[in-house]
Parts: sequence; C-alpha cells; structure tokens
Amino acid sequence: MEKKQSRLRRALKLRSKINKLNTTRLSIHKTSQHIYAQVISGDGTTTLASASTIQSEIRSTLKNTGNIEAATEVGKYIAQKAIAAGITEVAFDRSGFKYHGRVKALADAAREAGLKF
Repeated sequence: MEKKQSRLRRALKLRSKINKLNTTRLSIHKTSQHIYAQVISGDGTTTLASASTIQSEIRSTLKNTGNIEAATEVGKYIAQKAIAAGITEVAFDRSGFKYHGRVKALADAAREAGLKF
C-alpha cells in the first residue's frame, strides 16, 4: 500500500471514532514546509478556528516554518483562538500521522495553552 493511502486509512479509522462521539476536534495536517491546525465542529461542517505557519502573524516570528518550534507556535495560537471562541475541550485528530515530532509538539503546546483533550 502506498504511504499516503496508508495514512488516509489510519485517519479514516480515527475520524470515525471521533464522529461517534460527536465532539469538537482539533485536526492537523503537515507537509515538509508547513503545519496546519483547525478546530472543527462536532458535525464536521464548520471550522471554528484555524492556524498555520502560512499566516503572517505566526510566520513573522519564525525563522523556519517546517520544524518543531513552528509547530509549537501554531499549537499555542490555535489554543488561544479556540478558547476565544469558547471551546475548551477537543478530540485530537492527528490525520493518520504518527504522534511524535511536530505533531506531538503542536499537541503539547495546545495543552499547555489551555485546551483539554
């Protein structure tokens, strides 16, 4: 099986469990250059908050956008935006990526900034 297909299969399995709970989820996506995070409503139709290394307010503070420091900044920023929108509890949707490196850094930063998952 191809690498991307395997990741998407893992993501589908995880998302089906989150959909059964009908809870707000923090979904991430990463590329070699950037990392993206979205807080999505329980029914999956509305994006309530988003952050990425493409945004100018985050990118201006970073030297490189594809490393752990960038993921930490995105995690802090997404937590601030979610709390401002009135969301304190989310389910973490890692989109089939392994929970280490940048994914783990983003999750830890979001937890430290006040999100619970």
